[in-house]
Amino acid sequence: MGRVSDPVHGVLLLDKPLGVSSNHALQRARFALGAAKAGHTGSLDPLATGMLPLCFGEATKIAGLLLGSRKRYAAEIVLGAATTTDDREGEMLARSEVTAAMRGQSAAVLAEFVGCIRQRPPIYSALKQQGVPLYRRARSGEAVETPEREVEVFAIDRVVAEGDRVSAEIECGSGTYIRSIARDFGARLGCGAHLGALRRLWVDPFQDRAMVSLERVLEHGLDSRALLLPLSSALARFSATRLDAGDAFRFRQGQPTPCTAMPTAG
Repeated sequence: MGRVSDPVHGVLLLDKPLGVSSNHALQRARFALGAAKAGHTGSLDPLATGMLPLCFGEATKIAGLLLGSRKRYAAEIVLGAATTTDDREGEMLARSEVTAAMRGQSAAVLAEFVGCIRQRPPIYSALKQQGVPLYRRARSGEAVETPEREVEVFAIDRVVAEGDRVSAEIECGSGTYIRSIARDFGARLGCGAHLGALRRLWVDPFQDRAMVSLERVLEHGLDSRALLLPLSSALARFSATRLDAGDAFRFRQGQPTPCTAMPTAG
C-alpha cells in the first residue's frame, strides 16, 4: 500500500550508498518519509558515496544555498591509466608505467591545484549544452568539447602515495569536478590517472553532523522523520534579522524593507 504524502519539512544528511544515483536515493528516501516535496543539493555520481543533503518541504527553498556550499572529499586516484569518463567506470584510453619518482612528486603536484584554477569538466557529466546533458551526447558518439571554467580549491592534504594509488582529501567550492583533478594530476605527472573512489565527507555548514544511511531510513520509514534537521541548521552562517508586523507584511509583498542584522552568538 502506498504512503500518503505529507508536508514534511527539514534536511536529511544522507550517506549516499555506492552504486545508486543521487536522484534514486532521493526518491527512495522521500517515499520512506512520506514526503510530498523533496530535492537534493548537488548530485554525487553513482561511483561516489557520502554526504548528500536532502531537502524536504519548505527546506527545498534553501537547496540552492547548499548547492553552492564548500565541500570536502576523500579521493583515491589510480595512476598509470586514463579513461574516457575520468573514473574507473570508463573505457581505458592509455596505460603508462608509474615510477617511484612520480609517486614522490604526488603531494607537490597536487598542491598546484589549490587556489582559483581553470578546469575542464569531464565530457561524461550532467552539464548541459543546448539543453542536452553532455553524457548523452558523448554516449551517442558525438564529439564533445567542454569549455574550461574557473573553480576554487581551498585545500588538498593528507596525501599518501602507495603503488599505483594516491589518496588525498580535497576541500573545494561549488562546481569542482574531482574527476577532472584526477585526470589533470595524472597528465602533469606524465602517466595518466583516473578517479578510483570518492567519498564526500561534509557539506558546509554540516561539518560536524552525523550522516544517516539509506538502509536506516528505509528500515524505519516514517519514524525517520525524527532524523530531519530544522531549516535553521542550514542557515547557521547567515545573519538573522527581526521584522515587526508591518515590515513583515511589506517583505512578503516583495517591497523594500529596512532591517538590521541581529548580533550572532559567540
